[in-house]
Amino acid sequence: MKQPHERAWRAPAAAGLRPAWSDLLAGLSLAGVLLSGAVAYAGIAGVAPLHALLATLAGLVVYPLFGTSRFAAVAPTSSAAAVFASALAAGGPAMAYALVGLTGALFVAAAVLRAGFLGAYISRAVLRGFAWALALTIVLRQLPQIAGVHVAATQSGALAWELLAQAPRWHGPSLVLGAAALALWFGLGHGLRRRPFVPTVLVVLALGVAASAALGLGARGVAMVGDIALQPPAWRLPALNAEHWLRAAELAPALLLILFAESWGSVRALALQAGDRVDANRELAALGMANLACGRLQGLPVGAGLSAASASFAAGARSLWAGVAAALALAGLLWLTRPALALLPQPVVAAVVVGSLARGLWPRALLRSLRLEQDAWLAAAAAAGVLLGGALPGMLLAVALSLLAAIRRFAQPLVSELGRLPGTRNYVDRATHPEAQAVDGTLIMRPEEPLFFANAEQVCAVARRRAEAVGARRVVLSLEVCDDLDGTALEALDEFAVDLHRLGAELLLARVKDRPRTAMQRLGDGIFPMFWSVDDAVRAGATADPPAAGPSPGRR
Repeated sequence: MKQPHERAWRAPAAAGLRPAWSDLLAGLSLAGVLLSGAVAYAGIAGVAPLHALLATLAGLVVYPLFGTSRFAAVAPTSSAAAVFASALAAGGPAMAYALVGLTGALFVAAAVLRAGFLGAYISRAVLRGFAWALALTIVLRQLPQIAGVHVAATQSGALAWELLAQAPRWHGPSLVLGAAALALWFGLGHGLRRRPFVPTVLVVLALGVAASAALGLGARGVAMVGDIALQPPAWRLPALNAEHWLRAAELAPALLLILFAESWGSVRALALQAGDRVDANRELAALGMANLACGRLQGLPVGAGLSAASASFAAGARSLWAGVAAALALAGLLWLTRPALALLPQPVVAAVVVGSLARGLWPRALLRSLRLEQDAWLAAAAAAGVLLGGALPGMLLAVALSLLAAIRRFAQPLVSELGRLPGTRNYVDRATHPEAQAVDGTLIMRPEEPLFFANAEQVCAVARRRAEAVGARRVVLSLEVCDDLDGTALEALDEFAVDLHRLGAELLLARVKDRPRTAMQRLGDGIFPMFWSVDDAVRAGATADPPAAGPSPGRR
């Protein structure tokens, strides 16, 4: 019988297909989403679409060599494009492309240092809130394209307000075309659910091109993608002075944080849904190598964005080969259909991006987190941070909240008093098991969090007050949750033993693992009586005479 994390997953769109065919068809569908996304994000970055398309091809080809997610489609993202645009404005194209390369180098360095463990400090509630708010933000940024107006604001609230304020100037043909493309997307997505060999996105884009050619939509004021000029990539390092290199180095950590948070959030959220496993260190390496390649090719920064990853998930990707298939399909589209792509209406491109994110807009996962009492506020706070402050401030807030929640939890002096279950040698929490019986003269306490410098003294203080209140002659401290002990924790236990000795009681340690046992032995032989089980400690304490009250000689 398979374990839960090993269960087979089959995407609804690819049910009944062989994995190779499923990846090929997922790649075809993904290519259309990435094509439309590249055009949209190139506009955000302020560069020609070719730079976004080169980055997309590089990311799709490089990522499978190092990455671990079958759904990740490494390509330009809206948040990273915005950071790139700020670098472009500050120092020109050379500095902006240097920023991409430096960010890739930082990713590789983080992978070498195995810094992927930092991803574990971002809780699932935070990831769900971040992903939902980011999806909503991306959708809001596409609405001006559908409405046919220009909006200067970038933050979600200001963007929505400015878009509504320009309602009298909305372009009718663009609005009708975008709405029709969205309706077609959802209609085809439902109607072709049993025909996964017909990629919905390519059908919508093709019909958009046909409508543009037949109705002359460009002459009616509808914005077009325009000609995508193809030229050989410039495989060279940017020529910059020291000042621009330093400025790029200042922006690189921020871009790394954005790309890692967005990519890890997307990859891990979809892996949770599919029952997959992903490796944070390999994701760092994959993103690093992809961005190094993009920096040399003068491409935009790339990451595993939510819109593309959601499209790959919905299309039924079965392996990393789906990304390679998407790269080949995208290259074929550019080579064979470039004149037709020039007639592609921008409202249709925006509608495809919105449609690919529609699955993530329904806040089902976010609402699930809100129903969990303990971490509901993390999901809501992460979502609010992204919506109110943008991707970078929202991501920093999300990480900070996760770390604060972890520190707060570990620093709380959570200590349970144990009792023996009648007729057994098992000891359980008396607060949740009223039938558990106290042992005469012995107080049994168990810290519920590992002891370390932030909570060790508080835990010992709680146990001391309880021992004094019940007049215990022996205190058994069960350390089953402690994998190691730092210097502060060791000193706190030593002081606790001295305090108990002054009260005429003795400290015995139970369920001590090898590493903390070795650490305590460095304080001196026999300084703490240690036992492998709680029952052994209780029995040993019951047969020993309690120490006389007073100072403990030789303890210091």
